[in-house]
Amino acid sequence: MFDHPSFDAHEGVHAFHDAQSGLRAIIAVHSTALGPAAGGCRMWNYASGDAMLTDALRLSQGMSFKNAMADLPLGGGKSVIWGDPRKDKSEALFRAFGRAVESLQGQYYTAEDVGIDTSDMALVRKETRYVAGLDEGAAASGDPSPITAMGVYLGIKEVAKRLYGSDDLSGRIVAVQGVGSVGAHVCEHLAKDGAKLIISDIDQEALKDVSTQTGATVVQPDDIYDVEADIFSPCALGAVINEKTLERLQVKGVAGAANNQLVVPEMGELLRRKGILYAPDYVINGGGIINVAAEISGNYSREWVDGKLARLIETLGEVLDEALSTNQPANAVADRIARKRIADAKGLAPK
Repeated sequence: MFDHPSFDAHEGVHAFHDAQSGLRAIIAVHSTALGPAAGGCRMWNYASGDAMLTDALRLSQGMSFKNAMADLPLGGGKSVIWGDPRKDKSEALFRAFGRAVESLQGQYYTAEDVGIDTSDMALVRKETRYVAGLDEGAAASGDPSPITAMGVYLGIKEVAKRLYGSDDLSGRIVAVQGVGSVGAHVCEHLAKDGAKLIISDIDQEALKDVSTQTGATVVQPDDIYDVEADIFSPCALGAVINEKTLERLQVKGVAGAANNQLVVPEMGELLRRKGILYAPDYVINGGGIINVAAEISGNYSREWVDGKLARLIETLGEVLDEALSTNQPANAVADRIARKRIADAKGLAPK
């Protein structure tokens, strides 16, 4: 555990198993320096336990940085459930997961992520109060995906502004990888702005729906890396920017909703050397956790959410400007800022 390349001084990594429901889950708490750890729950059919642990650790650290960059009173955590969300869900499973969350006594708040929806969170809520992203309740915020998508769309405009001198997306070609709950909304915003879309996904029905609504061109999942476009927007799973895909990209910018887009942090420098401007994922995709934070506060306000989101996009612009003016990879700039904010909260000097 402590030698794991993604451990990064996590405060706690908790494994849970419930034989009756079949629950196999990990809750990773990276930092509570800024407040209780918060981050969604992902359900995925992992290839191995090690793959599950790696995902939990990387996602948890990403949430610490995301919450710090969004200036939220929350630390970073994440949970993952090992299973197929299409066939392994049950009330017993999610109630067992709820008991796992409750056992941490408020150290961690959960919400939706890949493979999980608001109805699943409603079941978790039967066993714990430390859950957000609900459809019902005094401060219920609902599905955070639309807010995440709005932030990604605004972030794409920030990237375009620095690449082309204008945030006008009319006629710009954007290649969107993944048209699920977030990606579909991103495509909708882009299409309204007149962008030309090229999309890919393993879900054929989702592709058909988005293509019909936006006029997007559909390509096979692996072909999305080869298309000639202005901006590549990864909105599916992580690690899509790696040595193999980097060679194939024919874009000037990368800006999308997926978490952990870089297979390793060093890919940020390789993107820079190739002349590709990268919007750090945990900055551009912070809209959803802002929405969740408003719910956790117990006094949900869409006005507050919109204000926080606007400031986050300003922060993204500042990160991009510093990266360009100093010839640094944008992810390194964002990492430094996030680590400093967390260290300041701890009263420590960042390493």
